[in-house]
Amino acid sequence: MPHSSSLLPEHATVVIAGGGPVGLSLAALLAEYGIASLTIEADEGYCTGSRAICMSRRSQEILGWFGADTPLVAKGLGWTSGRSYFRNQEVLHFEMPHDPAQRFDPMVNIQQYYVEEYAHDAMRRHPELARISWASRVTAVRNEPGGVAVRVENKDGDQWVNADWLVACDGGRSAVRDALGLVLEGRQYEGRYVIVDIEQASQRRVERLAWFDPPSNPGSTILMHRQPDDVWRIDYQVGDDEDPQEAVKPENVLPRVQSHLDMMGETAPWKPLWISIYNAKCLSLDSYRHGRVLFAGDAAHLVPIFGVRGLNSGLDDAGNLAWKLAWVIRGAASEVLLDSYSSERVHAARQNMAYGAKSTEFMAPPSYGYTLMRDAALRLGVVDATVRALVNPRQSEAVSYDGSPLNAADGLANAPAESAPGKPAPDLKLTRAQARRHLSQSFGRGFVMLGINLDEQAWRLFSQLEDGVASMKGLPATVFMAVSDGANESGALEGRSWRVAHDGLRAYGSEGNVLYLLRPDGYIQGRWPASQAQEAGRLLASFYSQPLMPD
Repeated sequence: MPHSSSLLPEHATVVIAGGGPVGLSLAALLAEYGIASLTIEADEGYCTGSRAICMSRRSQEILGWFGADTPLVAKGLGWTSGRSYFRNQEVLHFEMPHDPAQRFDPMVNIQQYYVEEYAHDAMRRHPELARISWASRVTAVRNEPGGVAVRVENKDGDQWVNADWLVACDGGRSAVRDALGLVLEGRQYEGRYVIVDIEQASQRRVERLAWFDPPSNPGSTILMHRQPDDVWRIDYQVGDDEDPQEAVKPENVLPRVQSHLDMMGETAPWKPLWISIYNAKCLSLDSYRHGRVLFAGDAAHLVPIFGVRGLNSGLDDAGNLAWKLAWVIRGAASEVLLDSYSSERVHAARQNMAYGAKSTEFMAPPSYGYTLMRDAALRLGVVDATVRALVNPRQSEAVSYDGSPLNAADGLANAPAESAPGKPAPDLKLTRAQARRHLSQSFGRGFVMLGINLDEQAWRLFSQLEDGVASMKGLPATVFMAVSDGANESGALEGRSWRVAHDGLRAYGSEGNVLYLLRPDGYIQGRWPASQAQEAGRLLASFYSQPLMPD
């Protein structure tokens, strides 16, 4: 069981309300930037039950910024595909985009408590920066000039902690949100799902499985995922006329599970581990910044489980917020930078809710009319491949920050749209001599300046940027030159570039002599011809308060 002292400091640079996976990950990320935090968690340790289970490629990348990717990938079960059935006939087999050169699988199944453990382990590598108080809860919040007063209750009584910043990661029933009188707005769906974890050995392939109106449970919809430790996660829809309290009683749950396992041919002995109930919500705050109080994860937004956008969007909140808050606290940027956190992540939440709503209306139709249309699409999908896209669960993927105030004007308007400002940077597999790495391994630290297929004249401009970055103090930046495999290097360029195999640079455009500026969270901030290196240098220098190259 995790352990910490209940004695709290009088002051903390950052107080994080909520020690779930989002709060713990934020604390670990801030520690990587040298920022101290105090996390307040009401429970005595990690969560029970699997809860969030599907970790997207983007989430794996973010966890890698503080070293949690290695244990997660080692323990988790990666997957790339899924199958949907109408009654007992397969209606969809989908494959998620996946390149063997990519660093992570599109999805990894793993129980939420493992994610919490790995994030907490990362915090413990920085004991002087990342503290946590278990079995403690935030009971009041008071805005103060230049900070926030936070009242915390634990076994030692009540205590006020003065914080420079407060980040609410305390879930869908956020005490911080309530204390500020803020309300999530949007839509809540009536359809309910029972969530069951069972332990049963299986050799079945790891993939997303869905049944609509299965013979085992007529009229229901069932989702299944294999997890580590011989655990099945099973979600099944219950009728609108069923009492939620009755629906989760073992005597009502276990026969339904047994019926479905029998239909699948999964005959190994099994036992239940955890039972809960859920209904889909599309809710969000209008703003995730309220003075010195910021909101992340379920405290900021609630999205349906379908397409696995809940925890994944929360980790993306943490990845977006951590570097911006660190830059502000370290004095490298004004507090206005945090407004972009709110605008970008509210935009992301609305996109996630739009996709999640479509998935919810298909998985749990909100009316008889929706049910008729859904079932018609399923019947047609059995015999007509062109209809099967309607059954696609729209799995979570990285959101684009189109229109972000941080995006530079596009200096390469004819380059591919997938590498435009505001897009997540396409990963690159890089080699040089015996060294191997991915571009994404440099994210989560500082800005990245990427030069692609530079000639010697462009390299001289680029090298001025490189020298300026090397002289920076404090928060780091990384410089890369990448060339297509097979390209010739000569003179001063020889041996200085990282090579990209095959057509890996296609996403960044075929033209040479181009520069990309990537944000610490792996998003593209700007791109230019190398002749405009001064423009790139000025933009990067604006986050470090020092010039990088002469005009």
